[in-house]
Amino acid sequence: MRISTRSANSLFGLAALALGGVALAQDSAQRKSDSMSPDGARGAIAGEGDAAMDRLRGAVAKARHGSDTSKGPELPPPASDVTRRRATEAMRRRVTVPAMEAHARQALAAGEAKMAAEREAMARRLRQALGLDAPDMAAVAKAVSRPRSIDWVPVLFVSSSMPVSTLRTYAAQLERVGGVLAFRGMPGGLHRVGPMARLSAEILRLDPGCEGPACAMRDVQLIVDPIAFRRHGIARVPALGMIPGDPTQPYCERDDESPTANHIVYGDAALAGLLEEYARLGGKEEVRNAQALLAAR
Repeated sequence: MRISTRSANSLFGLAALALGGVALAQDSAQRKSDSMSPDGARGAIAGEGDAAMDRLRGAVAKARHGSDTSKGPELPPPASDVTRRRATEAMRRRVTVPAMEAHARQALAAGEAKMAAEREAMARRLRQALGLDAPDMAAVAKAVSRPRSIDWVPVLFVSSSMPVSTLRTYAAQLERVGGVLAFRGMPGGLHRVGPMARLSAEILRLDPGCEGPACAMRDVQLIVDPIAFRRHGIARVPALGMIPGDPTQPYCERDDESPTANHIVYGDAALAGLLEEYARLGGKEEVRNAQALLAAR
C-alpha cells in the first residue's frame, strides 16, 4: 500500500527515536559491562539490544497500521431526490411578466425576418456579381426602359473583342445622348451569362477600380442583338446607326418591318465625329437632337 508523506515522516521519526534508544541502551549496557565479567557483559548488551529492536518493530508496525487507516478528502454526498425536486419546483414557480415575454417574442420575430431579408439580398447581390441570374444582368447593365425625348436613337455597334477602355469611352459619350451599345453576341456564347455580365459591369462602372454590386453605373443600355447586326449588314465595328423607335426591344418580339437606320458610319472615332459623318451622308435631321445634347454638356 502507499504511505502518505506525513505518515512516512512519522515513521522515520519513530525509527530515529528507536535507534537512539537502542544506542542509549547499548551505552548503558556497555557501562554495566565494565563492572561485570565478559560473558555477563555480552549477555546484558544483547538483551538490551533485542529489547530496543522489539520496540522499534512495534513502532514501525503501529505507524504502518495508522497510515492504512488514514482517509483522504471526501466529496459531499449527492443531493437527495427530495432536494432536487424542490429546486426544480422553485424554478418552475418563477414570476413571469406577459408583456415582457410578448415583447421578447416580437423582437425575436423581427430579428429573424430582418436576417432572412439580408440573407436574400446578399444572395441576390452574389448572383448579380457572378452573373448567375439573368434578370440581374439587366440591373447591372442599367437596361431599364424609360421614355425618351428623341425619335432617333444613336446605336453604336461594338464587339466584346474591343478594348474595354474604348468601350468605356463610348459609354460615357452615349450616356449624354441616350444612346445604346449593341453587341452581336455574348462572350462564351449565349448559354453563358456570367462573362457578359462582368463585361457590362466593367464598361458601365463610373469608377473602374470599384468592385461588387454596389458600384455606381452609367445610365447606358447594352443590348445583344444579332438580328440588328444582320439587318444592317454590319461587317466591322465600331459602327454607328440612328434607329427610330426603341432599339432595345427584344429581337424575338420584333417583326421584319421593324425600322432600321438609313445610314451606317464606320470608323474608330469619337461619337461627335461619327454624328458629323452621319449628317454628311444625309442624316442631318436624324442626328440634330443627339448633337444638341452632346454639345449642351
